[in-house]
Amino acid sequence: MLALGLLASSGLAQAHNVSELAKQRMLDGDYLDFAMVGAEHMLTGYDHLLFLLGVLFFLKSFIDIVKFITAFTLGHTLVLIFATKAGVGANPYLIDAVIALTVIYKAFENLDGFRRWFKFNAPSLLLMVFLFGLIHGFGLSTRLQQMTLAKDPMLVSKVIAFNVGVELGQIAALTVMAAVIRLWRETSAWPLVSRVANTALICAGAVLFVQQLQGYAGTREPAIERSKVSIDSAGEKL
Repeated sequence: MLALGLLASSGLAQAHNVSELAKQRMLDGDYLDFAMVGAEHMLTGYDHLLFLLGVLFFLKSFIDIVKFITAFTLGHTLVLIFATKAGVGANPYLIDAVIALTVIYKAFENLDGFRRWFKFNAPSLLLMVFLFGLIHGFGLSTRLQQMTLAKDPMLVSKVIAFNVGVELGQIAALTVMAAVIRLWRETSAWPLVSRVANTALICAGAVLFVQQLQGYAGTREPAIERSKVSIDSAGEKL
């Protein structure tokens, strides 16, 4: 199971870290470099892959897969382009924590959790996938803004090249996931596999969520320490 493998990974919280090599390629490279970094970013973005796995789980027809993945792609593409262009960002750990919650949500829905636990049907899946695409796109934008110069005159076209790479990476990942799920579905163990896999997705999402909050707390500690130093210095002067 992909989710179980991720749970055993010690570098789970660093799934979206931007390497210095990637930053340099974005600063000095051409459109092909941007596309390659985009594909690499998607294929190493465990939270995005886990969410896509959850979305694919009970989609049987090719038309349904295209419809839902198009909604997700449209959402994250719109935010990726416009948020990056406008320079709108947030603490990446908080964004990734919210993305982890989308993984938990989708797996919980796959287990029919809304009807079983809360006695009502889940909201429109197509709408939720689009909204979650917006959140995932904001996460991509936040990371992309760490890789490139905000005042780059070719920023928009480079963001589009980056997004093309993201989509190519997404297609590659979806192809493998769809093939594996199809093999699972044809076995008599499918009901058990689906329960175990989606439970593992919830666990993986929970681990991601906690680790991202820990990462956020780590970014806050230096600021708190600086504040204490300032207060102590002011007290000494008085």
